[in-house]
Amino acid sequence: MPLVPSTVSEMGGVIPAFTLMPSLPPVGTRRPIKARDSQWAAATAKILARSGLRPNQISILSAVFAAFSGVCFAASVYVSKPWMVAAFFMGAAACVQLRLLCNLFDGMVAVEGGFRTKSGEIFNELPDRFADAFTLVGCGYAASLTRYGVELGWIAALLAVITAYVRTLGAATGAGQSFIGPMAKQHRMATVTVASLLGAGAAFFSWQGEVMRVALAIIVLGTIVTIFRRVGWVIRTLEAK
Repeated sequence: MPLVPSTVSEMGGVIPAFTLMPSLPPVGTRRPIKARDSQWAAATAKILARSGLRPNQISILSAVFAAFSGVCFAASVYVSKPWMVAAFFMGAAACVQLRLLCNLFDGMVAVEGGFRTKSGEIFNELPDRFADAFTLVGCGYAASLTRYGVELGWIAALLAVITAYVRTLGAATGAGQSFIGPMAKQHRMATVTVASLLGAGAAFFSWQGEVMRVALAIIVLGTIVTIFRRVGWVIRTLEAK
């Protein structure tokens, strides 16, 4: 059930109060996220709004967490003890999830919290492109001791940007935005998270690089399919008009 803001006065100021409404017309086109309609997400977004954090700041913070994930991945090859490698991989997984939470809450604070700005779309899209690159290139360096590990990381990052470009191209041409997969952002980051957790365990057998290389290969192949599917959807939609 959608959430809309009402306003309540607190200490002389006006802050958003999130309330459940039976219906609400959609505002623009948003990535479908089930968690957005959950009570815990609404409560967290309310806390963030009260704290003074604004949507654009949360969007930038998502790229910061992604950068930390990339650093954790890259740093894992410079330590020798398995438990340290595992710790870096676990830290990377945590940062990836924090990035995704920022992606959830920047939109909720903006739309449901009533803090949308005219430049909001720029902050919503641009940090994400950097975030994808930070994480995926970092994955490549985590697999740098394997054959083509680094190259797969850079290719995955490039394809992720192209995937987002096709989506926004659809919006620019009037077809609308398609978030179909099989390797949309949430699918890429889910793959990275699972690979990170598996890699943490594999570190005790020195197999973490192979785990990351396989994950990157899956992301690359899946992202290529995603690009073709989205391009096909845009073309069919435009031709049908």
